[in-house]
Amino acid sequence: MDQIRHIRELYYEQGITNISQIAEITNLNRKTVTKYIDMEDFSSPPPEPASDQERESKLNPYKPIIDSWLIADKKAPRKQRHTAKRVYRRLKNEVEGFDCSYRLVASYVSLKKKELIRQKKDDGYIPLEHHPGEGQADFGKADFKENGFYHEGKYLVVSYPHSNGGYLQLNYGENMECLLEGLVAIFEHVGGVPTEIWFDNTRTIVTDIIKGGGRKVTERFQRFASHYRFRPVFMNPESGWEKGNVENKVGYLRRNELVPVPEFKSLTEFNKELLFACDRDMEREHYEHDDLFISDLFRDDKAAFLPLPEAAFDTAAYITARTNKYGQIKLADGRHTYSVSPTYSECEVNVKLTSMTVTIMDSHMKEIVTHKRLYGDYKQTSMDWLPYLKYIARKPRSLRNSGIYDMMPQSMQLFMDSCENSERGRILKVLSELTDRTGFDSALRTVNEAIAMNSTDPDSLKSLYNRLYSDVPVLPPLDDIQTIPDGKIIPFNTIDLKKMDAALKKGGTMNG
Repeated sequence: MDQIRHIRELYYEQGITNISQIAEITNLNRKTVTKYIDMEDFSSPPPEPASDQERESKLNPYKPIIDSWLIADKKAPRKQRHTAKRVYRRLKNEVEGFDCSYRLVASYVSLKKKELIRQKKDDGYIPLEHHPGEGQADFGKADFKENGFYHEGKYLVVSYPHSNGGYLQLNYGENMECLLEGLVAIFEHVGGVPTEIWFDNTRTIVTDIIKGGGRKVTERFQRFASHYRFRPVFMNPESGWEKGNVENKVGYLRRNELVPVPEFKSLTEFNKELLFACDRDMEREHYEHDDLFISDLFRDDKAAFLPLPEAAFDTAAYITARTNKYGQIKLADGRHTYSVSPTYSECEVNVKLTSMTVTIMDSHMKEIVTHKRLYGDYKQTSMDWLPYLKYIARKPRSLRNSGIYDMMPQSMQLFMDSCENSERGRILKVLSELTDRTGFDSALRTVNEAIAMNSTDPDSLKSLYNRLYSDVPVLPPLDDIQTIPDGKIIPFNTIDLKKMDAALKKGGTMNG
């Protein structure tokens, strides 16, 4: 108070009205001086109410234990967190001397949980008021069947909190290519880019969280954000509630668009259908505005969107890899193997990665082979056999020593062992032709048929393949043999050949 009285004395009694001069005399800043000069109420502040820790309670000795359990719950799955009943039972079973009532425990647990939620909000730096044009992004899990094959997939959701609109795109995984391709598809469908997009601190984007709230993000994502000019915003760690709109939208879209488990022929085409389905979903009332549809508010979002850039962004990743002695590369920490060609063994190749494909190119960026991209945390191999079969067909005698033999399926190894050495080159050429025509699986099936029929020559392989895969009409069986009229058998030595020649000449003249 002495300092305050001195300031007011200088201003009101000594007539020094220059704020900067008073600040210099009192060694205080201008804001402090102005505050105390303008202050009108000098009443003593009322006493603060005693906190829970200050009140006498039988539960006080146990509150630190309860607090530690509830704070640890922040890192636990939502369905595996402490309820008041679980806290009470643990105290009774694990803490010696505990004799408080359940009602006392339940009351404190409720207050403490609310306090922890308030702390989350106070610690955050992101406002919960959402303006038109803002977006939030997150991934969810969903299974699907494509061409009869079952996939444990992921789906990207972009929501718009102002309107409560949202879109999803189904993917095989959750890598950078899936993220960027999904965002581009949604941007192009709605015709604009959100001014800012909120993300989790996913390792796909964020490489490090800097003290003070900063983030280090991957160069590819920096380029992507700069290209589309949106501002990426990252949540505080363990604070998913900050982007609650997209968290809710992930569940809503899964229940409404991905149940039952979707089945389709093409993921690309199905994703196009999903975008239009999300358009239709916006034709419903907003949960806070009974008189407005989501589509009405989404028009405000679209009006605030940034325009699409003129140049397209290449969402693919480009890396280099070294092939092994069999002409293969390994990706995903060695779990996924892709064939290249025996002519590219033990050399550097360029690789282009999209969410769906792995394209392997030579040093001049010319395509060698393209594979469907593998997903999963287990070992898998994708083989394009055509370059290998063509290569070894030129050197059939080296089959055993080439390493290609060891990569062949066991049934094909058995078939090659049963072939004559002189026929092996022709058989390999036939297999490469069949593989080129309808794929290696069809060639392998033909080989299995040949093994079953004990056929080991090239012509038999071709015939079996034609029977399996060509459109050869199946003739109906002959009628009962009894319906065929009886014919008279004439001995050959009794035939008059002169009469037959005359008949043939006559027929030829008539037909001529």
